[in-house]
Amino acid sequence: MSQTSHVSTDVEWTPKAREILSAASELFYAQGIHAVGVEAIAARAGVTKRTLYDRFGSKDRLVVEYLHARDVTWREYLTDHLTGVPDDPRARLAAVFDATREWAAERNPKGCSMINAYAEISDPDHPAYPIIVGQKRWMLELFAGIAADAVARNPRQLGERLLMVHDGALVTAGMGVVPDAYEQARAMALMLLDAG
Repeated sequence: MSQTSHVSTDVEWTPKAREILSAASELFYAQGIHAVGVEAIAARAGVTKRTLYDRFGSKDRLVVEYLHARDVTWREYLTDHLTGVPDDPRARLAAVFDATREWAAERNPKGCSMINAYAEISDPDHPAYPIIVGQKRWMLELFAGIAADAVARNPRQLGERLLMVHDGALVTAGMGVVPDAYEQARAMALMLLDAG
């Protein structure tokens, strides 16, 4: 599924707009949001800067659309991955880490796009901030729900710990520091769940 298939509805999604978003998505993820200028995006998309501004209005809006598309695609990917998993907290938790490992291999070799974006956009007034933080809150609720299903003593606290293990794996794997980060994180998460 293409990440540009998930876009907000208040942009006129012409073929050129989709090409611009696709180019921006590739460049933002590979090089960083601040490092990529609109000139480079326009050149990659084969459009003029004027066309880019006509479609999106600003680079910030393009950043919002990039992160929104990544977020929606990830949520659908994970939700689809969890469909068919036995209704058992251990199986669901293991499946989250398995999905993350597969997603990273397919689409995220440089780590989590939201964590990477947060390193550049930490101002709560930036229009992309709610998307970045919103994805992590969604993941926290998912982990807390799994913990509640496992009848943990404190599901919220366990959910927070599971999120920290998960996102720690994203960072260390993306940096190449721990080659089997997802497998180690999966084992650690299951131990935390078993400890309740």
